[in-house]
Amino acid sequence: GIVLELLKEAMVSKLGDTKGFLIDGYPQELKDAEEFESKIGEPKLVLCLGCSAETMSSRLLLRSQSSQNSENSEATEERIENYYQASNPLIAYYESKTQLCKVDAEGTQEDVFLEICKTIDSFLK
Repeated sequence: GIVLELLKEAMVSKLGDTKGFLIDGYPQELKDAEEFESKIGEPKLVLCLGCSAETMSSRLLLRSQSSQNSENSEATEERIENYYQASNPLIAYYESKTQLCKVDAEGTQEDVFLEICKTIDSFLK
């Protein structure tokens, strides 16, 4: 609830200055999406970045090597499984309610960024 209130305050304060908002990593569960819609409104566009479990695993392991939180492959696999369990219902929910755009995230950071930009640009036109 606190995160949603802070998000709402930040969005309301910038309403006149923007074409929209990009919220990264939220909502993560279906209940968060429903609460967002009841308190703020329905999103016009939802981006879903998709890549294989293997790509996710290698990226998470690489990220953990560069941080103090060293994560082994078993913990990474569990984390990916939890992600799928939470995100699959969320994806289905947004597919039925709003404009869900799936973005292939198998490429490099630069490629994925450009694909996201193209998707947002075509939506804004």
